Amino acid sequence: MTIHQLLTEATRQLNDAQVPDPANDALLMLAHVLNKNPLSVRLDGAREVTPEDSARYRALLLHRAKREPLQYLLGEQWFYGLPYQVDHRVLIPRQETETLCEVGVHFLNKLASPRALDLCTGSGAIAVTLKHQCPHTAVDASDLSVDALTVAQANAQRHQAQITFYQGDLFDALPGEPYDLILSNPPYIESADCPLLQTEVLFEPVMALDGGTDGLDFYRRIASEAKSYLRSSGMLAVELGQGQAEAVADLFRQAGGYTAVEIVKDLYGIQRIVKAHKE
Repeated sequence: MTIHQLLTEATRQLNDAQVPDPANDALLMLAHVLNKNPLSVRLDGAREVTPEDSARYRALLLHRAKREPLQYLLGEQWFYGLPYQVDHRVLIPRQETETLCEVGVHFLNKLASPRALDLCTGSGAIAVTLKHQCPHTAVDASDLSVDALTVAQANAQRHQAQITFYQGDLFDALPGEPYDLILSNPPYIESADCPLLQTEVLFEPVMALDGGTDGLDFYRRIASEAKSYLRSSGMLAVELGQGQAEAVADLFRQAGGYTAVEIVKDLYGIQRIVKAHKE
């Protein structure tokens, strides 16, 4: 069977399974199996595909037709210009989180020898981005999930990013030395909404999604506890879900000890980040 025939068949199969972008996913998976870039695969449509590669491809298709995330099937997701290993142990890094990184990078580049923390690191994408973009920064990262930290450490090694990892519940496992910057993309989905998420998202770890009854549990703790881990004038910035910005900003104000509480929009114009400085 030719590449063109396989792609046509695969697109139809994924479309029947209501996969959001069936033609694109069919192409990316075949490029992955053939170890070629997608453009060359598309241009080589008349080429015959070996039975072995066809079998591997159809196996991937079966998983994608069950709505397993494409990134898990390919084992990779790009973020801030770098590829990251991802699988069922970690949340898939998303483009809107790059805004959180930009806020952090802009702040760190003003400092001589800063220390930064990525809280709830997951795949390690935020921590690696900070170290890659600001090599003069000492970067720590923490997560409750041992499995997530295994993936994060692999990604740090892949990109030769020297990061110190800690396993524990938010700040519990961290040393006492304060940070100039704390970034976090914590769980923020309301518990009742978690089972109603897009099918693909249901394959991601619930621990990385469930933010409690109103989705704000982690922000309450971070707003309360982060002050003890920030230097004077240090910055705390968190990512949040659509519609949560004002509530999270209010939590920061009510916690006391912060100044210049500000909401930042992402590339899509959505209020995505709340940041503040320690008094």
